[in-house]
Amino acid sequence: MELRQFRYFCAVAEELSFTRAAARLNVSQPPLSQQIANLEQELGVRLFERTSRSVELTEAGKAFLLHAQAVLQRVEEARVQVLRVADGIEGRVNIGLSGSHFLGPFPRFIKHYREMRPGVDVVLHEMPPAQQLAGLREGRLDLTFERGLPTQEDLVGQLLWQDPAVVAMPLDHALAGRPSVRLAELKDEDFVSFRFGSSNFQTKVYNACVTAGFQPRVVQQVVEVSAVLNLVAAGLGISVVPGSLAGLRADAVASCSLEMPPNLPPVTGDVYLMRRRDEQRRVVIQFSEALREWSCSRALAAS
Repeated sequence: MELRQFRYFCAVAEELSFTRAAARLNVSQPPLSQQIANLEQELGVRLFERTSRSVELTEAGKAFLLHAQAVLQRVEEARVQVLRVADGIEGRVNIGLSGSHFLGPFPRFIKHYREMRPGVDVVLHEMPPAQQLAGLREGRLDLTFERGLPTQEDLVGQLLWQDPAVVAMPLDHALAGRPSVRLAELKDEDFVSFRFGSSNFQTKVYNACVTAGFQPRVVQQVVEVSAVLNLVAAGLGISVVPGSLAGLRADAVASCSLEMPPNLPPVTGDVYLMRRRDEQRRVVIQFSEALREWSCSRALAAS
């Protein structure tokens, strides 16, 4: 059976006239009659009782009409959904991110985006940065967040928001209360750090210290931001963290800006959205564009 036959049959059944059905379908009557005859032959039943003056559905025709209409309805629903997916209005976006990104502005965007595009299923996958990039390349993820811009040619990144590094310290620390601290002033401090190998941001902090002439004395390494700040609050040491996260323990942790030597670039936890350079799915591209526009409007509102 052909989909055309379903359409022809429904038109005749609804009009109860081959002439009116042919006009509605914009076809001539002989091909219409032939398609109905072919359909009846394939089904092995008569669908219509025809006289010179009238056309009536048989009992078999009445039963078949319900199924034919349902088939055409499902086809139309499929056509509409396919177009919505092609336009990025519906679909699925898999996003890889680290725990710290749940603490920044991104969750507010997710709420905004769900209201704007309820047909898009946004799935968040929490995992270490290295696994995020592997998942992105392998196609298991569509987008990832990075605190820094990887240089791989197969990936493209867009800056979402800037996040300069700050020094976090206990409230009773000798440096607490100052607006800024020079990097060299931290050479004799105990450091609480993110676990090496699990954080690109921590690698930048460590390399900056070494370039400045000292190796940071790391006394504790942890994975979660909350663990870093809780250990700092307990007095185990100081830490260099993205500024957006330092305020999570403002009750027990002081923070100030990090002043870098003139020969070194600033250490930042700037957040980039990464995707494959050959990404073509509109739902992914439109999600990226919406997040970029939202982050830009957020930055303008804060300025």
